[in-house]
Amino acid sequence: MAAFRRFRAGKFLLYLLLAAPLLHVAVSLEPISISIGIAAASAITGYMSFPNFYCGRLVECCQVDTPLNSTALLVDLKEKLYGQHLAQDVICRALTGFMSNENPKKPLALSLHGWTGTGKNFVSKIIVENIYDLGMKSKFVHLFVSTVHFPHNSLIPLYKDQLQSWIRGNTSRCARSIFIFDEMDKLHPGLIDAIKPFLDYYEHIDGVSYRKAIFIFLSNAGGDLINRRMLEFWTSGRKREELQLKDVENFLSVGLFNNNNSGFWRCALIEKNLIDYFVPFLPLEFSHVKKCVLAELRHRGLEEDEELAFRVAKEMTYSPKENKLFSDKGCKTVSARLNFHL
Repeated sequence: MAAFRRFRAGKFLLYLLLAAPLLHVAVSLEPISISIGIAAASAITGYMSFPNFYCGRLVECCQVDTPLNSTALLVDLKEKLYGQHLAQDVICRALTGFMSNENPKKPLALSLHGWTGTGKNFVSKIIVENIYDLGMKSKFVHLFVSTVHFPHNSLIPLYKDQLQSWIRGNTSRCARSIFIFDEMDKLHPGLIDAIKPFLDYYEHIDGVSYRKAIFIFLSNAGGDLINRRMLEFWTSGRKREELQLKDVENFLSVGLFNNNNSGFWRCALIEKNLIDYFVPFLPLEFSHVKKCVLAELRHRGLEEDEELAFRVAKEMTYSPKENKLFSDKGCKTVSARLNFHL
């Protein structure tokens, strides 16, 4: 009975401690009850003030002020992404610089371009996982797929309103929101201009700052232009790794702006220079496809098999017909091909 009274007294003191700023209460309790109450209050206060405990175990928190581990990001890009030295360098530098800036002038906008299977979706996944532990499942990461979310040309005005509302609402909740737009080459021209105000150099729009948000655009558009430049490099005897961003970026942005089969056609985001980087994903060669096969084997917990990787990579189709340099589908069908052999 005495123990029960002490428990009740400690619990009552805890209530008083929490309400102290509002109430002035005089209470007289035996010393042991006071000790229990103070210890309990201290334990609760300690846990609630420890961000890693609260954010990591209780809820997912917006990573607005959490610095990026650029070393971990670079390791992920180099170990998991094959044949894309430009994408590795540009993305690592862009994200590191942006997230280390406490007061950026505008959101970060990355536009990733290249043939299917070259790693665009894979890279967006790597980026997200290096910012949020839950990756693509994070409530602060938002994926839009053109053919799923914006399928009807007649509903563009409605889509624009919905898109603005979604971005406004989620950025209000978390300044470090990430918005990914996939299949930009299938997006109705003009629709993406709805987000122009959020990518511009405004400090606030209706009390909301978008400057710490990240926008990522994924598109097959421009892939032919990138492949043509890559072929020119090969024909002139230059190494793949010699290709620099300046060799591709300008003519890529111009080509997208003038391509009426792209969601970027006559786009205000390009016209007003609101996209920070146009990142080219180069066509993959036989050696890169082979690495993808070995990576898939590791992912399945199987032993690496060089001979099997060679056979699977050899079955893929390559172009141009004269020299068969580049994989037509990149690494996209590697998993299915491997299933056939296993």
